[in-house]
Amino acid sequence: MKITVESKSGSCAFQCGDNETILYAGLHQGLNLPYECATGTCGTCRARVMSGEVEMRWKEAPGAKKLKPDKGDVLMCQTRALSDCVLRVPSEIATTDNNRPASRRGVIRGIRRLTNDVAHFDLYLGEPMDFEAGQFVVLATGDLSGGRAYSMVNFDNSTAKVAFVMKRKPGGGFSDWLFARKDDEVQVEVFGPLGRAIFRPEEGKNIVCIAGGSGIAGMMSILECATRTGHFRNYKGIVFFGVRALSDAFYLEALARYVTASHGRLQVTIALSHEDAKTPTHPHYPVLRLASGMVHDVAAHAMQGRYENAVVYVAGPPIMVDSAIRALIMGGVPTSDIRYDKFS
Repeated sequence: MKITVESKSGSCAFQCGDNETILYAGLHQGLNLPYECATGTCGTCRARVMSGEVEMRWKEAPGAKKLKPDKGDVLMCQTRALSDCVLRVPSEIATTDNNRPASRRGVIRGIRRLTNDVAHFDLYLGEPMDFEAGQFVVLATGDLSGGRAYSMVNFDNSTAKVAFVMKRKPGGGFSDWLFARKDDEVQVEVFGPLGRAIFRPEEGKNIVCIAGGSGIAGMMSILECATRTGHFRNYKGIVFFGVRALSDAFYLEALARYVTASHGRLQVTIALSHEDAKTPTHPHYPVLRLASGMVHDVAAHAMQGRYENAVVYVAGPPIMVDSAIRALIMGGVPTSDIRYDKFS
């Protein structure tokens, strides 16, 4: 089907297959359509159908709460075309040739628990993928309806193996499904890379990361890229990693390794929201600092007046991300220097 999208920057058209969502088809063909989560939870990819017939698969998606179905509003990430269509979006659209997302098949292997409710797993792709540090993919399986977004933990060029971390949440369909798997080989469909909370060494800026729980995933990819490219020879890095208690923290060995490799240019603070920090540093990893409080509060207190020439990355639960962004804006950080992902 032919999809025509009208926007503030004009109109553009692309082809959409029978089983593709409109968002994924447009992104794959190089259109910078509006989106954040690409899974139906945020509502950023909303559009209004001006003509044509469509089907929105997940009508109860959280992101659909602000839609006006009687006016023809849909979420492009949940909608497939049943005929040629004309859609209108309330934003500008550009074209890009950089790292276009695509559909791939993959096999999950190496599932291992990091804490009681957090697991690491590796995904082996049917074909290599290039991605930028801080990006994510959407995983889907025939056993469950819909896709789930996960940020890459590792960083490699043209790699067929990517790593992820997942937190098990009450009622979380994908996490319950994966935690219950007894076999170590799980087939999934993959779409990506996606996301704009990316690290570009050529920007020449300091790095500030504020992560809640499994939101540390994309930050690990950024730190890996920054370490490999020698970014910390000329610029600083400050990471705030929020967990409930010290026993809930993970990737500590890797974080300590990044701190050591930076020769004093990278600081990492573990913020404990439901436990007092008994010592100023971690008992087993003394290069890692400890603090008590919600991670966005700890970051705001520590970073007062220290955001000069910095890009700030934020990831974690939506409430934590919103609180961190408010604190950053109140602290004088330009919105152009704030990059975030919030999944739910």
